[in-house]
Amino acid sequence: MSTRPAIVVDGITKSYGDLAVLTGVDLTVGKGSIFALLGSNGAGKTTLVRILSTLLRADGGAASVNGFDVSAQGAEVRGAISLTGQFAAVDEVLTGRENLALVARLRHVPRPDRIADELLERFSLADAGGRRAATYSGGMRRRLDIAMSLIGDPLVVFLDEPTTGLDPQARLEVWAAVRGLAAAGTTVLLTTQYLDEAEQLADRIAILHEGRIIANGTLAELKRLLPPAKVEYVERQPTLEEIFLAVVGDRNKERKVAS
Repeated sequence: MSTRPAIVVDGITKSYGDLAVLTGVDLTVGKGSIFALLGSNGAGKTTLVRILSTLLRADGGAASVNGFDVSAQGAEVRGAISLTGQFAAVDEVLTGRENLALVARLRHVPRPDRIADELLERFSLADAGGRRAATYSGGMRRRLDIAMSLIGDPLVVFLDEPTTGLDPQARLEVWAAVRGLAAAGTTVLLTTQYLDEAEQLADRIAILHEGRIIANGTLAELKRLLPPAKVEYVERQPTLEEIFLAVVGDRNKERKVAS
């Protein structure tokens, strides 16, 4: 994993009218890593992803993806990334193979049928490649969606809450797909509200709360924010859920005292 940043965010702000959604976000994502952006609904996760993928313009601050400024070099950024939203964007009338081949043709990738077969194999969908996507399970559909996002070999992939609404088995399938992306050298920025998802997948985790990053580090670093609990002389490390609730709760207490 390279130490050179794939994503740099410096003081990004964004408001919708009087509602401040992002109030100065700073973070750095290393190349080839899985970075989890953890936060409750409404914390600003999707807004930040939309800014980084050039779908939305920030009010202030700066950000770059693969060395390209998201504000001034939008075309270059879009050429280096792929974005998978909260719900699978597959055509249910087409087969899995046809979905992949269609995207490859739209992106002017040579030999689209070969690319489709390679991705079906990579994401364990080869046996289902000739079936309509409407017959796929939730996990299969999500894996197909992620496979579609990789056509054109993007260097950075944004996954915005990729396991929303999936059953436990489907979530495990998607987790395996995400690990495979990083193993192949792709940088993944993953937004989630599921604490176990961040704990299982991420090299680094940032907690976004009320528009700001209030904690950022590896799981081991975040665990050191809380002292280990001792039960009958057996040391127990705090879970990521306990860290998240403690950090968010401390900020809420500070705000009440200040007011």
